[in-house]
Amino acid sequence: MLVLLAGIFVVHIATVIMLFVSTISNVWTVASSSFGPASSGLWLLCNQTCEHLQVNSSDEPSLKAVQGFMILSIIFSVIALVMFIVQLFTLEKGKRFYITGAIMLVCWMCILIGVSIYTARFAGKMPTFPRPHHGYCFILAWICFCFSFIIGILYLVLRKK
Repeated sequence: MLVLLAGIFVVHIATVIMLFVSTISNVWTVASSSFGPASSGLWLLCNQTCEHLQVNSSDEPSLKAVQGFMILSIIFSVIALVMFIVQLFTLEKGKRFYITGAIMLVCWMCILIGVSIYTARFAGKMPTFPRPHHGYCFILAWICFCFSFIIGILYLVLRKK
């Protein structure tokens, strides 16, 4: 049981780190230009230098929603990590990890909403750059989506042991 808890803890920390990286880095969409590779994230558009991401007025609420949900997912993931540590030492068997699992599933839902909005509205769209494709941050966000769901379910199952 201790090995299982340690493994879940390590995966949870890895998920938090990957969420930070995928939200902060600006490599959600990548394309080539005459000046070299260009990348676009949630905050900046980088070619040789980085500048604020310019979106048209109809896409701005969608971008703000993606930014908000990704930040919320980080917050909920960190809260779930803290709650895991607190519940590990304070609650008796049968009541452990219920809150942690619920918070992690809220994190999972925030990632789902944020990345789904980005996929629907922005994936493959980089004006003035030919043939854009997904960057590593976009892929990391989907990996975090899978990990947070698995961790949330495991926390709910572990509460009974």
